[in-house]
Amino acid sequence: MFPRLISIGNFWAPTYGALVAIGFLVGLFIAVRLAKREGLSPDLVANLGIYSGIAGLIGGKITMFLFDWKVYWNNPRELFSRETLQAAGVYQGGLVLALIVAVFYIRRTKLPWLQTLDVLAPGVAIGHAIGRLGCFAAGCCWGLPTRLPWAVTFRNPEANRLTGVPLDIPLHPTQLYEAFAEAVIFVFLFWRIRRPHANGDIIGAYLVLYSIARFFIEFVRYHEQPTQLGLSLTQWISIGTCLLGIWLLLKRVPRPQTAHA
Repeated sequence: MFPRLISIGNFWAPTYGALVAIGFLVGLFIAVRLAKREGLSPDLVANLGIYSGIAGLIGGKITMFLFDWKVYWNNPRELFSRETLQAAGVYQGGLVLALIVAVFYIRRTKLPWLQTLDVLAPGVAIGHAIGRLGCFAAGCCWGLPTRLPWAVTFRNPEANRLTGVPLDIPLHPTQLYEAFAEAVIFVFLFWRIRRPHANGDIIGAYLVLYSIARFFIEFVRYHEQPTQLGLSLTQWISIGTCLLGIWLLLKRVPRPQTAHA
């Protein structure tokens, strides 16, 4: 659609990168605000958000390499191509590594880990929603062909060159499906965290709701990787993260007396 935000001579700034950066900053701002409300250290939560964001980018790249290992094995130069460097990778792979880094950081700083993950969850949702708008602008993560009235047709040759999105074919706007789902999830989580809840309820709800949304969106999304038992690798990850979310919701860890009701 609109892969280049600014273009000056040979230099150009990708719209995707700008929206991902905006999404990260908005999500971090919300997490810090919620941390103050919950009586947590804003500085520690801000650092946690930055470390988790970096881990998310690394995890997304690693998962992308694993999913498409044959491409990079046969052509190692692709590892350092502009397209590879600009690609965010697989979001759920980044989410898993970000959660792992978050747990280690929380243990090291002695933050209450479930309560801390709860204040991060709404920011992750809205940040991802904004980032998916960047995917739509770049043309990546496109959907399968469809004749539905809200189908989108990409016509920018630059988008095709950078991401491989097919041109002049009506496609499911899977990027917008996911952005809309994450925006709705954010609204729910932002409302829910201000109501009485057990520690882990917010991050658990996020994992369940996002996993369900992503699982069904995957059915109308284009995949280069083969399916396993009729499901994509991302759908299998969704099942795992959904089960983790259910476990957190059932855990029902009481909140400390000093926390906001």
